[in-house]
Amino acid sequence: MRRVAIVVLALLCVTDGVQFGQLCSGNARNRRRTSDSWGAGHFGAPRVTRTHRGLDIVCADGATVYAPFDVTINRKVIVYIDPTKAAINNGLKLTGGGLCFKLFYIQPDKTSGTVKKGNRLGTMLPMQQVYPGITSHVHVQMCDNSDPTPYF
Repeated sequence: MRRVAIVVLALLCVTDGVQFGQLCSGNARNRRRTSDSWGAGHFGAPRVTRTHRGLDIVCADGATVYAPFDVTINRKVIVYIDPTKAAINNGLKLTGGGLCFKLFYIQPDKTSGTVKKGNRLGTMLPMQQVYPGITSHVHVQMCDNSDPTPYF
């Protein structure tokens, strides 16, 4: 039991104080998507049949997406199974800073390797083609589905 407590404490210390740096060009302070006709962008926001499992960070279609800190790209992520959403159906699974997280709605420059904080990960995909009038955004989702808000 004592080993478990030490491991948990060590993990808390590793992730304690980790903050996401700038994700998108044009949004230096990681402004969050609030509410629009498609819903709200905060963690836990209601959806028709579920709750929102991420945090939406405003990012204009076509904007550059940056590494928020030194990261390892684990793999490409396919966001939807719905073929009508193919225009925004890419993302990345990343680790870094003691965290595992996914970024949705970006066209990655590469799908493996390491990227230093502030360097380019890819390009924001055209959300307006799929969700006209939505506040375009990168969706940040923790691998364990916990709330990413404390890291912003």
